[in-house]
Amino acid sequence: MTRQKPSKTPGILLSNLGTPDSPGVDDVRRYLKQFLSDRRVIRMWKPLWWLILNCIILRTRPARSAHAYGKVWTDEGSPLLVESQRQLSLLREKLPSIPVELGMRYGNPSIESALEALQQQGADHFVVLGLYPQFSYTTISSVKDEVLRFIESGHSLCSFKMICDYHDHDSYIDAVSDSIREYREKHGQAERLLMSFHGIPKKYAEDGDPYPEQCHKTANLVAERLQLDDHQWGLSFQSRLGPTEWLRPYTDETLEAWGKEGVKSIQVVCPGFSVDCLETLEEIAMENRDVFKSSGGEHFFYIPCLNSSTPHIEMMVELINEKLE
Repeated sequence: MTRQKPSKTPGILLSNLGTPDSPGVDDVRRYLKQFLSDRRVIRMWKPLWWLILNCIILRTRPARSAHAYGKVWTDEGSPLLVESQRQLSLLREKLPSIPVELGMRYGNPSIESALEALQQQGADHFVVLGLYPQFSYTTISSVKDEVLRFIESGHSLCSFKMICDYHDHDSYIDAVSDSIREYREKHGQAERLLMSFHGIPKKYAEDGDPYPEQCHKTANLVAERLQLDDHQWGLSFQSRLGPTEWLRPYTDETLEAWGKEGVKSIQVVCPGFSVDCLETLEEIAMENRDVFKSSGGEHFFYIPCLNSSTPHIEMMVELINEKLE
């Protein structure tokens, strides 16, 4: 007599980078310490980095970052968290028979609390959807580390599957392309489109991180969908930290160069961000707008992330169902 394998109850972990609990300096410092202590994010000799982080960065950066967070914080709270919670609610509507929880890699709600909630709902295996379209060891691998840490601490979850990237998935490329097309139908088409992705240190790419290759693949597929000529769009990398070289070309330098070249109108989209956050709303839509305009540009338009749009949610459901099959 053949013994049947016990049926498994799936659960879904939706994960993103995270956010401070408030734009206050203490909360921002706490968040930055957790984020910048991650060995996936900063690969430096640990004792030296501890000194730099605790004696320099955490004494100076929190106040500046808190000011930046204050410019984008809403009455509902952090834009990233508010929009992520909307995504969670919509996913639950689309997947009514499967428990879905939100867990941020840094800050609250934590991955640990989300996995505990899935367990309490009877899930004994789960799909992890990290909302990072392009794979990087600094992001998806860090989420995996945290999931494994939870399991190895004695919890009885049987198995999990990671959605490691979806940089060239048809539904993702269609959603990004359609969002740009719809924005242009309402606001007109600028002279150039810039696709800005979060950067990583150049050394990480040289050591084998596939992230830049996937960013270029995404950008080229979107440009192809939109039927853009090479002179109508560009790709750049933003959000660099510290004195080391990061992936080039840099977003701010690209915008400065375009302004000085006489480009008068541009639109910027951030396909590597699934939710609008500090890096899109403050760094791009405010800081880099000023960079472009102070360099001779006149019209700057930021195209929002996919956020909780219907195509984005439907794409997530498709990715999840592909892992559950």
